[in-house]
Amino acid sequence: MNELIESSVLRLNQLLPLKARQDRLPPAFQALHRAVITSLVMRGRPPTRAEIAALVGEQQVDPALARLAGDDLVVLSADRREILGAYPVTAETTPHALEVNGHVIHAMCALDALAVSPLFECPARIRSCCRVTGEAIAIAQNGARIVDAQPATTRVGVRWQAPADGCAAHSLCIEMVFLKDDDAAARWHEGDLQNHSLYTLEEAVAFGTDYFRPLL
Repeated sequence: MNELIESSVLRLNQLLPLKARQDRLPPAFQALHRAVITSLVMRGRPPTRAEIAALVGEQQVDPALARLAGDDLVVLSADRREILGAYPVTAETTPHALEVNGHVIHAMCALDALAVSPLFECPARIRSCCRVTGEAIAIAQNGARIVDAQPATTRVGVRWQAPADGCAAHSLCIEMVFLKDDDAAARWHEGDLQNHSLYTLEEAVAFGTDYFRPLL
């Protein structure tokens, strides 16, 4: 891990310590958290309540959902009865569509989108857009390798901020974006490089993978 990636993973873990939160869960809840991520990627959907009950016990379904959501490890539906997503992926619509294992789901952010293929060692295609210009961005991956990127100059930008209202998916993640080139990136960060970071696609893949891999 190079210095940029190491410092970035550390900084993100300070803002969103998913692994530390997962480690504090009871073992059955830890298994559920991993199962949610895997189900979204491999089956294109979160586990049903019946599938959750099989992991934690029928009486523990709602307590498990409440605990995972309270720790911002999952995002729940408005009625708090169903799981919608778990970083890095979600059934909610975001700007980052992800085609993987024959399903189309969404990633919470640009960084998350690039982490899925290496985490699950399967090909993936990302469809997104530049935050500044709105132009389409398309990326094909095979594991950690970027097979194709249109445009090839695409960068990933992160605006560092604390999650708001206890949900990073609806705050911090919104500011982890694709940028079509260095000019768009400069317009986006406006010279504020203390609170903004830029990554090549390859750097973003390494960053996302190293951040999420411990969860699995």
